[in-house]
Amino acid sequence: MTDKIDALKKRIDLRRLPEHIAIIMDGNGRWARRRNLPRTAGHEAGVEAVRKVVRASAEVGIKILTLYTVSVENWKRPREEVAALMRLLTRTTRREIDELNRNNVRLITTGRVDELSIARRKVLALAAEKTRENDGLILNLALNYGGRTEIVDAIRSIALGIRAGHIQPNDINETLFSDYLYTAALPDPDLLIRTSGEMRISNFLIWQTSYTELYVTDVLWPDFGRKELFEAVIEYQKRERRFGRI
Repeated sequence: MTDKIDALKKRIDLRRLPEHIAIIMDGNGRWARRRNLPRTAGHEAGVEAVRKVVRASAEVGIKILTLYTVSVENWKRPREEVAALMRLLTRTTRREIDELNRNNVRLITTGRVDELSIARRKVLALAAEKTRENDGLILNLALNYGGRTEIVDAIRSIALGIRAGHIQPNDINETLFSDYLYTAALPDPDLLIRTSGEMRISNFLIWQTSYTELYVTDVLWPDFGRKELFEAVIEYQKRERRFGRI
């Protein structure tokens, strides 16, 4: 299997890599259900998939990897599952700091992170601080994130700027609006991967994915790894990106 994956890697044109890959990590629950396991077991297995994809992304030279980790809608799930997700996030972040540093990965977050508990914010802040000087892959965790929420927050900030006199209504354009999004410091994704076969973007990076290439696979997230990432990149490189031009 390793030889086949290495052969896939050789097919990747390292001169035409997507700079920014975003992933909707879907299918943990179905993965667990098919094995008669609790949903939390699927989330645990999904952590290993994250490790594999982060390593593979760094291996080929992807610059930015954004993972849809916890959405604003996830809070509507059963309380026990949400609590388990939060514990898993904290435990994994604390445990993976050394691994991130070994692989020169910088951790950042996107979303309403300030609404998480103080203890969880401290763990995330510590990981971000300890990896701040790394200049390899940027791993961006979308936490308590929603695309509509992001747009509403941007509009609110711009409205406050207008009221304070820092912004004039005629100043508002796509560039200014993008500067008020959570992802202002990042380029838009080149490739959006969705696992588990669902054909929707689920309120993820609504503004930023206007011209992003979409790649949907039936593979459930816990089964997604190095091979599947390389296949997605190879498919991306077959496409011609015209951005509305002929």
